[in-house]
Amino acid sequence: VLLVESGGGLVQAGGSLRLSCAASGIIVSINTLNWYRQAPGKQRELVARITSGGSTSYADSVKGRFTISRDNAKNTVYLQMNSLKPEDTAVYYCNAEEIYRTSWGQGTQVTVSS
Repeated sequence: VLLVESGGGLVQAGGSLRLSCAASGIIVSINTLNWYRQAPGKQRELVARITSGGSTSYADSVKGRFTISRDNAKNTVYLQMNSLKPEDTAVYYCNAEEIYRTSWGQGTQVTVSS
């Protein structure tokens, strides 16, 4: 399984970014895909999840601002991030859950300036 994140960068508070996670070796439409993030000195935390059935869930800190989605034809999962805050600054990781294994991408840095 290979998960490749892209779309991170530097943005001002209030701005938006869209992260992409291109998957190979796994079919995103029949598995659970997650976005995690890890800020310096903090534990990695779950930000958003999309299940095989299309159900989504979010951390309280991002509800109403972030949206997880997927494009089955492109086998890609997205994280649309709006109204970004400095506390959203972190490395964002794509994660795939299968019955017998969990896979991680290399991460993409998101930095939100105040």
